[in-house]
Amino acid sequence: MSMDTSSGNKTKETVCAVVVTYNRKNLLLECLEALLKQTRPLEAIYIIDNFSSDGTPETLMKSGYIGELPLDGLSEPWEKEFEVKNLTDAKPIRIHYVRMNENTGGAGGFYEGVKRGYEKGYNWLWLMDDDAEPKEDAIEKLENYFSKDNLSALASSVVLASGAISYNHRGNINLHRVFPLLQKPLESRFYKSNYIDVDMASFVGILVSRKAIEKVGYPKREFFIHHDDVEYCIRLRQVGRIILVPESAIVHKEAAKSGIMKSFMGRKSLRVPYDRFWLSYYGIRNLVWLGRKYSTSKSNFYLGLCKNLIKSIISILLYDDRKIRRISFIINSYIDGLSGKFDNKKPKRLLYQD
Repeated sequence: MSMDTSSGNKTKETVCAVVVTYNRKNLLLECLEALLKQTRPLEAIYIIDNFSSDGTPETLMKSGYIGELPLDGLSEPWEKEFEVKNLTDAKPIRIHYVRMNENTGGAGGFYEGVKRGYEKGYNWLWLMDDDAEPKEDAIEKLENYFSKDNLSALASSVVLASGAISYNHRGNINLHRVFPLLQKPLESRFYKSNYIDVDMASFVGILVSRKAIEKVGYPKREFFIHHDDVEYCIRLRQVGRIILVPESAIVHKEAAKSGIMKSFMGRKSLRVPYDRFWLSYYGIRNLVWLGRKYSTSKSNFYLGLCKNLIKSIISILLYDDRKIRRISFIINSYIDGLSGKFDNKKPKRLLYQD
């Protein structure tokens, strides 16, 4: 997809945002408003609604983003295209609204958005969750680097509402030693550069080129949540560069870490409540799978895996309730990562079904 500009029929590259949302309609509206305010206007926005139950479709219709509600009882994703006005130049922008027929997690949502955006022919796909709010000139500052050689993706700085940089979203990947951390955040001194090559940029404002998607395909939907962005960046880096442009910024409204502080013999540990423990499965399984597939040192990988597993079991024995079930659950996470089993309904079955 391309469009003529007013000067000499030059082809302008098209940018489409892909926003994945689930039960956060108010954050979604704030994200969409920020996208409509871009000083370099977007051509389109894909809204991937992961089967929200909080009235997201009705809110979007009331706010003028969509003109029709999805049908009830969907057996497959439902897509309709609408049109709104940019807030910068009042020109039309396409809104592609996709209502999923089930919650596919962030990974499934980004798979769906990238696939559909690529098939529509957009040159660049700008990936973000609903809790992201790009600064008005974010795309304008990234566009200056569209012509860089061997480019897979561009990325903005991720900042908190306070203005402080959120370092964990941009960095480098250590495939030689996967555990305990696969990625190393970029140091603050690099944010003073005009641009810097990185290995990883989370799905909080990474702008992926169509040429790279042609080579690597789509995000791995089987992951459901956690590390899907890391896995995709590994593939993107295999075919080109990921460039961070620090002066381009996107605000991430990160939720505070939740948990229960417990102590044993004076040592404290923040623990995950049992009713939310099922979410731990995906991060462990996906990290183990990543290490098994991409690690450059299998001995380091398996040694780190064993140490990490033992440490987790000891922590459960010292601090947590339902110890046997939690330990069995954690072991299952490791086994499924090693064997490549992606049953995303399994965590709740393991923990909560007798």
